[in-house]
Amino acid sequence: MNQEEKQAFIFATILTLANRLQIVGDKLDKNITLKQWLLIAIILKNGSPAPTLGEVAGIFGCSRQNIKKLAMILEKQGFVALKRDEQDARVVRVQLTSKCHAYFKGREDLENELMQDLFHHFDEKLTDGLFYGIQQLADNLGRIEENYRARES
Repeated sequence: MNQEEKQAFIFATILTLANRLQIVGDKLDKNITLKQWLLIAIILKNGSPAPTLGEVAGIFGCSRQNIKKLAMILEKQGFVALKRDEQDARVVRVQLTSKCHAYFKGREDLENELMQDLFHHFDEKLTDGLFYGIQQLADNLGRIEENYRARES
């Protein structure tokens, strides 16, 4: 395969892997979808103060409205709380609940097993190469998104 064919393969494989990961992730837990898990992970990694719907949407890579829909489902399940910001009532923050922390503590082994299975036969060199390659793809995609925004305005 030449360089162009390899790049086309990588592009197509990323798209299909994303779909397959979502299917596997959705089967992991009947109560939480993979997208809901990602939303919770983003909130957890953003610490205090709790991130806004807009901040989560920016990290997630989708609209604020889609994040709000996901968050409202999680709120009904008791995993998150949607709270108005104390300084600006127009801003809605997404906080994890104690139920959420306890629930995910109880499924740590399941998540660890999935990660071990997913990265089976990965040594440090392969992991590092994939990490830096994906990081570069993300940087390039960010640049492309900026170019599109500039053209649209």
